[in-house]
Amino acid sequence: MKKRISALQIGTKPQGTQATLEAILSFESAIKEAQTDLVVMPEALLGGYPKGEIFGTRLGYRLPEGRESFKQYFDEAIAVPGPETRELADLAARLNTNLVISVIEKQGSTLYCTSLYFTPEDGLAAKHRKLMPTGTERLIWGQGDGSTLPAINTSAGRISGAICWENHMPLLRMALYGKGVDIWCAPTVDEREIWQCSMRHIAHEGRMFLVSACQVQPSPDALGIKVENWDAQRPLIAGGSVIVSPMGDILAGPLKHEEGLITADIDLEDLKRARYDFDVNGHYARPDVFSLQVDESEKRSVVYSG
Repeated sequence: MKKRISALQIGTKPQGTQATLEAILSFESAIKEAQTDLVVMPEALLGGYPKGEIFGTRLGYRLPEGRESFKQYFDEAIAVPGPETRELADLAARLNTNLVISVIEKQGSTLYCTSLYFTPEDGLAAKHRKLMPTGTERLIWGQGDGSTLPAINTSAGRISGAICWENHMPLLRMALYGKGVDIWCAPTVDEREIWQCSMRHIAHEGRMFLVSACQVQPSPDALGIKVENWDAQRPLIAGGSVIVSPMGDILAGPLKHEEGLITADIDLEDLKRARYDFDVNGHYARPDVFSLQVDESEKRSVVYSG
């Protein structure tokens, strides 16, 4: 089964969420012209990835100006569902294309880094909240739970994935491999070469096609800001979006230092060929030695009954 899959490399706009949404929509013609079955977009695209921001946090105390920075960041996060997800659902329907995008989701007074899955038929079909925010991301994002580990059937194939450094969690990968993934979607802000190595490894390990979309953001000088201990001339995020085959070969990208759409033609029949000698959750597994339990229940701190 021949398909076409894509990564849209784009960055959060300094003007905020509405401007970023408009920037996404500006690629509608390019996506339509590409006639692609799937478009993956970067991590924290709507809501933003405030690289270098510390939100006034020191061990043992927080500064008032940091609380104000967090308040501004919180205001740019989106509700799921909400007006922005309706716009994206409409975009998926108009294009007859599946979309995956990572956003900053707000629920109550907590923020989550969340991947949203849109299909032309169902609109917002699923979401995945990042299980483990990385490093100081834990100051601003809550943790997801096992209730948002989707793998969904789409016109592009069966899709799932993980956000940025979640991709380095072996048990999470195994839990999702067990759901029979055809195309792994990896939104990120990691621009480094080692990320490309990880993407090639994961595609090869899971014997899946893989699409990783990375943000691209200008330098602090270009943005008119100061970022401590960062070269003012160096882009905050240089991109590196990439598409990989089930054998770990790069099919498109990495795209660096610019916005754009990268695309690859794939054949889902190649999954059978690739898994002939390695099926990570099938004939190459050893359930007599290893097993994995996955708790997919939703965790709530307060449960009301009666």
